[in-house]
Amino acid sequence: MKIQTICIIDDDPIFVYGTKVLLNYNCSFGSTIMVHEDGKEALDSLVAMVNSGEELPDILFLDLNMPVMDGWQFLDEFTKLSLDKYPMIYIVSSSIDSNDLEKASEYSMVKDFIAKPLSDKVLVDLFAEIEAEDASNSSAK
Repeated sequence: MKIQTICIIDDDPIFVYGTKVLLNYNCSFGSTIMVHEDGKEALDSLVAMVNSGEELPDILFLDLNMPVMDGWQFLDEFTKLSLDKYPMIYIVSSSIDSNDLEKASEYSMVKDFIAKPLSDKVLVDLFAEIEAEDASNSSAK
């Protein structure tokens, strides 16, 4: 499975820039990177995509600490959407609070909690894991 679209929901321009650079050099990634600076902006955009019949991003990289609507508020609202298929959500945070890790595990759509900063190795491993999971799901059919 080639990841075509990734949505970065984070208000830190340095993190966003670094993540874009890493993604652009990764062969498992397609071409589209969406960026939103807060959860409300992202939620509005994703709801508009659903309403217009557009395909949602394959992956969301979600920060927890943002203005307007934080990552937890975003997740609470996003889970209310009735979708056939949800994107894979990876919380990417500088928080190392065990309560955040535990809370993240309560959301079935959250695949993992990744500590900032993202590195090339983390992305390579993440994409390899997705490809392996996709391959095993395809062979099970």
